[in-house]
Amino acid sequence: MFVIFEAIILGIIQGLTEFLPISSSGHLILAQWATGWQGELMNNLTFDVSLHAGTLAALLWYFRRDWLQFGKAVVNVMRGKAPEYEARLVWYIGLATIPAVIAGMLFERVVETAFRNPLLVCAALVTGSAVMWLSDRYSSKERRLASMTLGHALLVGAAQAVALIPGVSRSGITISAALAAGYTREDSARFSFLLSTPVIGGAALLKLRHITFQGHAAWGCILGVLSAAVVGYLAIRFLIRYLERHSLNVFVWYRLILAGAVIALWAAR
Repeated sequence: MFVIFEAIILGIIQGLTEFLPISSSGHLILAQWATGWQGELMNNLTFDVSLHAGTLAALLWYFRRDWLQFGKAVVNVMRGKAPEYEARLVWYIGLATIPAVIAGMLFERVVETAFRNPLLVCAALVTGSAVMWLSDRYSSKERRLASMTLGHALLVGAAQAVALIPGVSRSGITISAALAAGYTREDSARFSFLLSTPVIGGAALLKLRHITFQGHAAWGCILGVLSAAVVGYLAIRFLIRYLERHSLNVFVWYRLILAGAVIALWAAR
């Protein structure tokens, strides 16, 4: 029963924090540190892949129409028609994914061991909050996704590579980069999620060959996929609609309050 409870809770945390700009890796590290959980699913590679599969399913389902449109645009280009912005966007997403792939290959093991300290996570939360506030405050918010340039896509892609550090937040740093380039909040979030799709999918595929299903962990993985997928879909839907009318400030304050609470708990211990 505890494995089931643990799987659902961690799946919910993953689904929410992967897409809201508050850092999924940071929350999972802090959750383990604060609760002292040492169950079957903690630091379990198979379960980690399951959570990524759940969030990938949420991305693919929410943006299914976008990806179908991208596919049609690419086919039209192959048939000799003039490229539409969707075809360019596919090309930009592919190129902008490269920085995160290189960073993951070079530094993932180092980051997974050296940055599990809760105080380092707090430092990343605070720094990321400052970046989010500044980019949102001073962005012109005039550009739309149809006018995306390769330079701006690579800027967001470079920001995504920094998200390897727990506490930074992939969505937070990439939305901030797009805002800094002058895009609207809604389109910044949309490009952030589209750009994260190949990275999340690639990470799950690379680890797929190492997974094993043993004991109660198999049920945990199934529940982890389902909870991460459902909550992740709702989180994507909420954030894109929220940013149509609101700033990132609520997430900035949440990150700062969380960092303060963790520091207070660390000091009390």
